[in-house]
Amino acid sequence: MGPDLKEILGLTSQELCGYLAERGEPRFHGRQIYRAVYVHRKSDFNEITELPRVLRAKLSRLAQVSFPTLRTLQQSMDGTEKYLLELTDHCKVEAIWIPEERRTTFCISTQVGCAMDCQFCLTALMGFSRNLTAGEIIGQILYILRDHERRDKPNSSHPKPINIVLMGMGEPLHNLPEVVRALVLMTDTEGLSLPRHRITLSTVGLVPKILELANAPVVPNLAVSLSATTDEVRNRLVPINRKYPIRELLEACAQFPLGPKQYLTFEYVLIDRVNDSDQDARRLVKLLAPLRAKVNLLPLNPGNAHDLKPSTPERVLRFQEILVSKNIPAFVRRPRGIDISAACGQLHHLQKDFEAAS
Repeated sequence: MGPDLKEILGLTSQELCGYLAERGEPRFHGRQIYRAVYVHRKSDFNEITELPRVLRAKLSRLAQVSFPTLRTLQQSMDGTEKYLLELTDHCKVEAIWIPEERRTTFCISTQVGCAMDCQFCLTALMGFSRNLTAGEIIGQILYILRDHERRDKPNSSHPKPINIVLMGMGEPLHNLPEVVRALVLMTDTEGLSLPRHRITLSTVGLVPKILELANAPVVPNLAVSLSATTDEVRNRLVPINRKYPIRELLEACAQFPLGPKQYLTFEYVLIDRVNDSDQDARRLVKLLAPLRAKVNLLPLNPGNAHDLKPSTPERVLRFQEILVSKNIPAFVRRPRGIDISAACGQLHHLQKDFEAAS
């Protein structure tokens, strides 16, 4: 593998057909390669046996399919798995596999690190290194699918539906062009064929990008990390709020297109004596009343650099009670993978961590 090789992962079927046609090869082989990569998870041209042997050899010289490589795999007591995946330039990201009774959820990263500096998120400590390409975003899904298809083959006759949540490392809307391209690839019925309604993008509130996403060729579910009901508090917890305050954020959310049964999701990290009072709950009701919204309440997970503490169970239930009493659907989310730092706000990788785990 080398820098001059054409990267296939991240190309659409039409682009693959065009790439082959430019090299004097029949276009239909592009569709064969596309299905081999996205449906059968093949990353070696020599394994695509429907291609002529001469073409396989030619592609091996000219191109590559760069699935990420596994550096470490941690397994939680609750069945959650955290993958530390290395990319071709040796940057690393974390992705999470979460088994549930009726579905399986993949939590996927969109950046190496994050520039948003949210005070309750460990990823902020990494800083921002770079955006992922669409191929690197899709590659996380393909790698985990292939890994579990190999491991779980005897039990795979009736696979569970897959939910994709773009809420791993990074702010997805900070990398919107590549994320949109990845969404197109995820939902292509000739490839991964993931239903749009099973894909959720989580943002801290980049207002202009929310409006751009609303006009994308594939529009996922939208989740907004709100976590405060006043600009004073949110400015401290989520610094981007200084640029896009709560009022502007909610106005953008009001313009986001929703299907008949679709809701906007607002994620609210509950922090002891910071944003969890009865007054906060009542303000949240007023803020969300004009919207078709539901709220996920997430008590702060362990591991932050600012001595913040999670709200008590009693305070969490009281907060939920106030929302529900005012007809705001509110759900207390049970953290998954907390013992391996795989829960919301815990994804964090530094070089020293990798060296310790290797």
